[in-house]
This record gives sequence, C-alpha cells and structure tokens, in this order.
Amino acid sequence: MPEIIEKVYAIVEPLLEGTDIFIVNVKVKPVNNIKVYLDADSGLSIEKCTMVNRKLYAQIEETQMFPDGDFSLEVSSPGVDEPLLQPRQYKKNIGRKVLVTDKEGKESTGLMMDVTDEHIVLEMKGAKTKDPKVVAEIPFTNIKTTVVQVIF
Repeated sequence: MPEIIEKVYAIVEPLLEGTDIFIVNVKVKPVNNIKVYLDADSGLSIEKCTMVNRKLYAQIEETQMFPDGDFSLEVSSPGVDEPLLQPRQYKKNIGRKVLVTDKEGKESTGLMMDVTDEHIVLEMKGAKTKDPKVVAEIPFTNIKTTVVQVIF
C-alpha cells in the first residue's frame, strides 16, 4: 500500500500547483479504494474537490496504476471532527477554538492564537471563572492531536 500512496501523492501534488489546495492525507484500502483528503487556505469547496477528483481519476487511468481499472476514488476534506495533521491546517485555523491532547493524554481547550514551526499558542480560561486567561505555548513535539471545536 505505501507504494500506491506515494504514487497518488506524486500525481496529486502537480495538480494542486498554483492553487491554495493542499494534501492532508491519502489512504488506500485493500480493495483499491483511494481516499484523498484535501484542504485549502480559502476553504475547500465541492467544486475544488470535483475538479481534483476528475483530473486525478484521469491521471490514474492514464498511468495504468490499476491495469484492470478496479479502483474507486474519493476526494474530500477530512471532516470537522478529524485532527489537524498539516502545518497549513494549523495556520488556517488561527483564531478558532481547539482541543489539544498532549502525549500524556492531558487535554487543553482554548483559542489558537498563533502557530510557529515549533509550537502553537493557546489562550485558555483560568482555573476559576474570575481568573485571568492563561496563554500557553505547546510544542508540536508534545501534541498527540489537535481538533477544531465546532461552535453552534
């Protein structure tokens, strides 16, 4: 499977040049079901997914990655409940509420204020209601997952 994933990356990346779309993840199931998860700095529309899907499908067929043509392709965003995986996803979500779980399992919820190459800056409520807000730098090396919290 890793070989197929590498091939898919090699085909998708040139298709995204000149756009604000980027690859978040690629998964391939044993039944040749290819799932490409994308995001975009300006938001990922259905039209963007459709455009990439059509071009990618044609390229996969053209390269005969699956000579029998026995594959399926899905191109979508990862979904709102999926953890952030790429640095661009973190930067895109500055100003949003996130739930960060560190490698020891401790959870922190707060407003993501900034993102650097080494860490994120999180503004969290104080321990008590009247306590001042706490600003913490959380190194990427300590982060297990970060999930954007959808507020309704």
